[in-house]
Amino acid sequence: MDSKPSDRAPDPAPAGGVPLRRSVRDALKIVVVGGFGVGKTTMVGSISEIPPLSTEEVMTKAGVGIDDPSRVADKRTTTVAFDFGRISLDAHRVLYLFGAPGQQRFWFIWDQLFSGSLGAVVLVDTRRLEESFYPLDRLEHHKMPFVVAVNRFEGPEPRPPLDRVRDALSLPADVPLIDCDARQRDSSKNVLITLVRHLTTLHDPAALQEAAQ
Repeated sequence: MDSKPSDRAPDPAPAGGVPLRRSVRDALKIVVVGGFGVGKTTMVGSISEIPPLSTEEVMTKAGVGIDDPSRVADKRTTTVAFDFGRISLDAHRVLYLFGAPGQQRFWFIWDQLFSGSLGAVVLVDTRRLEESFYPLDRLEHHKMPFVVAVNRFEGPEPRPPLDRVRDALSLPADVPLIDCDARQRDSSKNVLITLVRHLTTLHDPAALQEAAQ
């Protein structure tokens, strides 16, 4: 997804946001996927340099029997299309983040969000690992590189170690798996850095050989 914004004025900066630089030539795209209420909207919001565009709506009776909020009792809103954020990588490149909706009734949007994406982050809640199988299947179907980030929610429940999570999800050894806190900017940033390094390894033969040693 390329753009040529040099012949137009930069986007106006929203309150607390950063305007898009005139020098930007390339736009890159990454998608954040995962189950319902796993923290995708939170992750996009924690790292975006602009107030994120969110399509969250208040949960209503229409979702009864369809959405399962039993493990996310405090959740009162849900994404019905996608979340959108932006990160300037340097003077010439910008990264666009798209958070996919988690409920099954909105999965039809996923294929459109995957189009043109470099890779994806699969956000996982260990309390509901079964909800991660569909995102993993869809990404494998699209042959899209991805990393898996375990969003460590607060609470009294024990936290399974990453090796157990890998086994439960049947993740290949070459798929990066890390812990994160989607509420924290530095933690979300580390997830994206891990994905970029993974993409570099896949597309750079020298990096791939070095990683294998």
